[in-house]
Amino acid sequence: MPPRRSTATVTPPAPAWRRPPDLELTPILSNALDAFFEMGFHGTTVRDIARRVGITVPALYYHHENKEAILVALLDRSITQLRQLCDEALADAGDDPVRRFLNLVECLVLYMAHSTKMAYIDHEFHVLSPEHRKSYTDKRRAIERLLHDAIRDGGAAGHFDVSAPTETARALLGMIQAVATWFKPGGRHTARAVAMRYLDIAAHTVGATPAVLAQVRALA
Repeated sequence: MPPRRSTATVTPPAPAWRRPPDLELTPILSNALDAFFEMGFHGTTVRDIARRVGITVPALYYHHENKEAILVALLDRSITQLRQLCDEALADAGDDPVRRFLNLVECLVLYMAHSTKMAYIDHEFHVLSPEHRKSYTDKRRAIERLLHDAIRDGGAAGHFDVSAPTETARALLGMIQAVATWFKPGGRHTARAVAMRYLDIAAHTVGATPAVLAQVRALA
Protein backbone atom coordinates (compact mmCIF):
# COMPACT_ATOMS: atom_id res chain seq x y z
CA MET A 1 0.00 0.00 0.00
CA PRO A 2 1.27 3.48 -0.79
CA PRO A 3 2.21 5.53 2.27
CA ARG A 4 -0.49 7.80 3.59
CA ARG A 5 -0.03 11.48 3.00
CA SER A 6 0.00 13.61 6.11
CA THR A 7 -3.06 15.83 6.47
CA ALA A 8 -1.50 17.93 9.24
CA THR A 9 -1.66 21.66 8.64
CA VAL A 10 1.76 23.24 8.31
CA THR A 11 1.88 26.66 9.90
CA PRO A 12 3.89 29.03 7.72
CA PRO A 13 6.73 30.86 9.47
CA ALA A 14 5.98 34.33 10.76
CA PRO A 15 7.12 37.12 8.45
CA ALA A 16 10.53 38.60 9.22
CA TRP A 17 9.11 41.81 10.64
CA ARG A 18 7.40 39.79 13.38
CA ARG A 19 10.77 38.24 14.31
CA PRO A 20 13.14 41.21 14.51
CA PRO A 21 16.69 39.82 14.54
CA ASP A 22 19.36 41.00 16.92
CA LEU A 23 21.54 43.71 15.45
CA GLU A 24 25.04 42.60 14.51
CA LEU A 25 27.28 44.83 16.61
CA THR A 26 31.03 45.02 16.95
CA PRO A 27 32.46 44.32 20.44
CA ILE A 28 32.89 48.08 20.94
CA LEU A 29 29.29 48.88 20.04
CA SER A 30 27.91 45.91 21.98
CA ASN A 31 29.75 46.87 25.16
CA ALA A 32 28.93 50.55 24.69
CA LEU A 33 25.25 49.63 24.38
CA ASP A 34 25.42 47.77 27.69
CA ALA A 35 27.19 50.70 29.35
CA PHE A 36 24.78 53.34 28.01
CA PHE A 37 21.82 51.17 29.07
CA GLU A 38 23.17 50.64 32.57
CA MET A 39 24.70 54.04 33.31
CA GLY A 40 23.38 56.44 30.70
CA PHE A 41 25.40 58.35 28.13
CA HIS A 42 26.73 60.96 30.53
CA GLY A 43 27.47 58.36 33.20
CA THR A 44 29.63 56.33 30.79
CA THR A 45 33.20 57.24 29.89
CA VAL A 46 35.25 56.08 26.92
CA ARG A 47 37.53 54.40 29.46
CA ASP A 48 34.54 52.42 30.78
CA ILE A 49 33.78 51.15 27.29
CA ALA A 50 37.40 50.33 26.52
CA ARG A 51 37.70 48.39 29.77
CA ARG A 52 34.60 46.35 29.00
CA VAL A 53 35.94 45.52 25.54
CA GLY A 54 39.41 44.76 26.82
CA ILE A 55 41.26 47.31 24.69
CA THR A 56 43.06 50.56 25.29
CA VAL A 57 41.43 53.95 24.88
CA PRO A 58 43.69 54.82 21.90
CA ALA A 59 42.65 51.56 20.25
CA LEU A 60 39.00 52.49 20.71
CA TYR A 61 39.61 55.91 19.18
CA TYR A 62 41.05 54.15 16.14
CA HIS A 63 37.52 52.87 15.40
CA HIS A 64 35.36 55.75 16.70
CA GLU A 65 36.21 59.42 16.89
CA ASN A 66 34.62 59.94 20.30
CA LYS A 67 31.82 58.79 22.62
CA GLU A 68 29.20 60.66 20.62
CA ALA A 69 30.27 58.86 17.46
CA ILE A 70 29.66 55.55 19.22
CA LEU A 71 26.15 56.64 20.21
CA VAL A 72 25.48 57.87 16.68
CA ALA A 73 26.53 54.49 15.28
CA LEU A 74 24.21 52.65 17.67
CA LEU A 75 21.22 54.91 17.05
CA ASP A 76 21.71 54.82 13.29
CA ARG A 77 21.81 51.02 13.23
CA SER A 78 18.69 50.83 15.37
CA ILE A 79 16.57 53.33 13.43
CA THR A 80 17.69 51.86 10.10
CA GLN A 81 16.63 48.37 11.16
CA LEU A 82 13.32 49.64 12.53
CA ARG A 83 12.52 51.46 9.30
CA GLN A 84 13.27 48.32 7.30
CA LEU A 85 10.96 46.26 9.52
CA CYS A 86 8.20 48.87 9.21
CA ASP A 87 8.52 48.85 5.42
CA GLU A 88 8.24 45.05 5.43
CA ALA A 89 5.15 45.21 7.66
CA LEU A 90 3.52 47.71 5.31
CA ALA A 91 4.35 45.64 2.25
CA ASP A 92 2.81 42.62 3.95
CA ALA A 93 -0.43 44.58 4.46
CA GLY A 94 -0.83 45.65 0.84
CA ASP A 95 -3.33 48.45 0.20
CA ASP A 96 -5.62 47.67 3.15
CA PRO A 97 -5.43 50.77 5.42
CA VAL A 98 -6.57 48.83 8.50
CA ARG A 99 -3.95 46.14 8.02
CA ARG A 100 -1.31 48.79 7.40
CA PHE A 101 -2.15 50.44 10.70
CA LEU A 102 -2.32 47.20 12.65
CA ASN A 103 0.88 45.82 11.14
CA LEU A 104 2.74 49.02 11.93
CA VAL A 105 1.61 49.06 15.55
CA GLU A 106 2.43 45.38 15.99
CA CYS A 107 5.82 45.83 14.32
CA LEU A 108 6.74 48.77 16.55
CA VAL A 109 5.67 47.03 19.76
CA LEU A 110 7.53 43.85 18.87
CA TYR A 111 10.66 45.83 18.10
CA MET A 112 10.51 47.63 21.45
CA ALA A 113 10.01 44.33 23.26
CA HIS A 114 12.73 42.42 21.40
CA SER A 115 15.27 45.27 21.37
CA THR A 116 14.80 46.82 24.81
CA LYS A 117 18.36 48.10 25.19
CA MET A 118 18.51 49.67 21.75
CA ALA A 119 15.00 51.07 22.11
CA TYR A 120 15.72 52.39 25.59
CA ILE A 121 18.75 54.47 24.56
CA ASP A 122 16.63 56.25 21.95
CA HIS A 123 15.98 58.97 24.55
CA GLU A 124 19.70 59.76 24.56
CA PHE A 125 19.42 61.35 21.11
CA HIS A 126 19.02 64.77 22.77
CA VAL A 127 22.72 64.73 23.75
CA LEU A 128 23.80 64.67 20.10
CA SER A 129 25.29 67.67 18.37
CA PRO A 130 22.80 69.66 16.24
CA GLU A 131 23.92 68.04 12.98
CA HIS A 132 23.63 64.48 14.26
CA ARG A 133 20.43 65.24 16.17
CA LYS A 134 18.74 66.57 13.03
CA SER A 135 19.76 63.55 11.00
CA TYR A 136 18.40 61.15 13.61
CA THR A 137 15.26 63.19 14.23
CA ASP A 138 14.48 63.19 10.51
CA LYS A 139 14.61 59.38 10.51
CA ARG A 140 12.34 59.19 13.57
CA ARG A 141 9.85 61.55 11.95
CA ALA A 142 9.82 59.44 8.80
CA ILE A 143 8.55 56.50 10.88
CA GLU A 144 6.04 58.79 12.58
CA ARG A 145 4.76 59.77 9.12
CA LEU A 146 4.19 56.12 8.25
CA LEU A 147 1.89 55.77 11.23
CA HIS A 148 0.25 59.12 10.56
CA ASP A 149 -0.50 58.13 6.95
CA ALA A 150 -2.00 54.81 8.03
CA ILE A 151 -4.26 56.58 10.52
CA ARG A 152 -5.25 59.23 7.96
CA ASP A 153 -6.02 56.66 5.27
CA GLY A 154 -8.01 54.52 7.69
CA GLY A 155 -10.06 57.56 8.64
CA ALA A 156 -10.65 58.50 5.00
CA ALA A 157 -11.90 54.97 4.32
CA GLY A 158 -14.35 55.19 7.22
CA HIS A 159 -12.60 52.63 9.44
CA PHE A 160 -11.34 55.12 12.06
CA ASP A 161 -12.85 58.18 13.69
CA VAL A 162 -9.94 60.45 14.57
CA SER A 163 -9.78 64.24 14.27
CA ALA A 164 -6.03 64.74 14.73
CA PRO A 165 -3.99 62.04 12.94
CA THR A 166 -0.64 63.75 13.60
CA GLU A 167 -1.12 64.11 17.34
CA THR A 168 -2.69 60.66 17.55
CA ALA A 169 0.33 59.11 15.83
CA ARG A 170 2.67 60.88 18.27
CA ALA A 171 0.63 59.76 21.26
CA LEU A 172 0.68 56.15 20.08
CA LEU A 173 4.42 56.24 19.42
CA GLY A 174 5.08 57.62 22.89
CA MET A 175 3.00 54.82 24.41
CA ILE A 176 4.75 52.19 22.31
CA GLN A 177 8.25 53.50 23.03
CA ALA A 178 7.55 53.15 26.75
CA VAL A 179 7.40 49.37 26.30
CA ALA A 180 11.21 49.36 26.28
CA THR A 181 11.26 50.81 29.82
CA TRP A 182 9.33 47.98 31.47
CA PHE A 183 9.20 44.89 29.24
CA LYS A 184 11.34 41.99 30.44
CA PRO A 185 12.01 39.06 28.09
CA GLY A 186 10.96 35.85 29.81
CA GLY A 187 8.65 37.77 32.11
CA ARG A 188 4.95 37.43 32.77
CA HIS A 189 3.86 38.37 29.25
CA THR A 190 5.36 37.41 25.90
CA ALA A 191 6.22 40.05 23.34
CA ARG A 192 3.34 38.85 21.16
CA ALA A 193 0.87 39.06 24.05
CA VAL A 194 1.94 42.64 24.72
CA ALA A 195 1.65 43.46 21.01
CA MET A 196 -1.90 42.08 20.90
CA ARG A 197 -2.94 44.18 23.91
CA TYR A 198 -1.42 47.28 22.38
CA LEU A 199 -3.24 46.61 19.12
CA ASP A 200 -6.51 46.72 21.02
CA ILE A 201 -5.51 49.96 22.78
CA ALA A 202 -4.34 51.51 19.51
CA ALA A 203 -7.54 50.54 17.71
CA HIS A 204 -9.64 52.22 20.40
CA THR A 205 -7.37 55.28 20.30
CA VAL A 206 -8.10 55.85 16.61
CA GLY A 207 -11.82 55.28 17.08
CA ALA A 208 -11.92 52.05 15.12
CA THR A 209 -15.30 50.70 14.00
CA PRO A 210 -16.80 47.63 15.72
CA ALA A 211 -15.79 45.54 12.70
CA VAL A 212 -12.14 46.58 13.07
CA LEU A 213 -12.22 45.95 16.82
CA ALA A 214 -13.56 42.47 16.16
CA GLN A 215 -10.77 41.92 13.64
CA VAL A 216 -8.18 42.98 16.20
CA ARG A 217 -9.53 40.66 18.89
CA ALA A 218 -9.60 37.78 16.45
CA LEU A 219 -5.84 38.13 16.07
CA ALA A 220 -5.15 37.41 19.75
